[in-house]
Amino acid sequence: MDQAAGSAQDAARSVPVCYRHPDRETGVRCTRCERPICPECMVSASVGFQCPDCVRGGSGTGQAPGVSRPRTIAGGTVTADPRLLTKILIGINLAVFIAVQADSSLLDDLVLYGAWPPKPFAPTSGVAGGEWYRFVTSMFSHQEYWHIGFNMLSLWWVGGPLEAALGRLRYLVVYFVSGLAGGALTYLLASPTSASLGASGAIFGLFGATAVLMRRLNYDMRPVIALLVINLIFTFGFSNISWQAHIGGLVAGVISGYAMVHAPRERRALVQYGTSAVVLLLAVALVLVRTAQLT
Repeated sequence: MDQAAGSAQDAARSVPVCYRHPDRETGVRCTRCERPICPECMVSASVGFQCPDCVRGGSGTGQAPGVSRPRTIAGGTVTADPRLLTKILIGINLAVFIAVQADSSLLDDLVLYGAWPPKPFAPTSGVAGGEWYRFVTSMFSHQEYWHIGFNMLSLWWVGGPLEAALGRLRYLVVYFVSGLAGGALTYLLASPTSASLGASGAIFGLFGATAVLMRRLNYDMRPVIALLVINLIFTFGFSNISWQAHIGGLVAGVISGYAMVHAPRERRALVQYGTSAVVLLLAVALVLVRTAQLT
């Protein structure tokens, strides 16, 4: 009886436990440092799972010197929280929305519009008056509950997986290039006295980049195409929606997203950021052309 009990205890002690949670047994080990990790500590890598220390590249015996960190399909670094930037972007949008609900006059300084008053009066405010910051502030501004609700759900559903696939910096580049391009097309084509706001241009860019990514990975594209078609129906089905921002963001997202996932490995950063810079420069050119018309 004593020998049997001892054998059972020895077997129990031989079961590995998570190095970060000693009370949890596990049969999975980090593919880099080979320490046992529980499901909470597992970070998906190109092959198997890695521990948080190896992913962060920490000095606590996690990552061996000279060993490259795991990369996403676009060359970005795999992180422990692949949705961090998406959460931050949603938080900024919600913070601005709460501020606007508390003081609606803030919208006057945040929304995107070309010029006020219109010709023949000289513009005193708006993008034509030098307030280019509106291209950024309008991307984080919402007034209606349905508007921010729909946009933030879309950002979470589409943005989170795309951030994990591209990596943080590349994801942020696609987001802002798309949003700014959508604002530039709105400024060019819409009435200079009409106000535009919302994250829709940037989110449509994420839709476009997601479609490119799914095509690159040979995934079933029907779900993202169906979602995109539904959004385009809403875009052109309601008169108070800025279709220019949606189309501009979508085109910029497709172009920058294509560069992110198809850039050759040996010139990856140059192609990715160079293409995004070209899209941004084209958006600036549109802004300059429209400003010349309004002044």
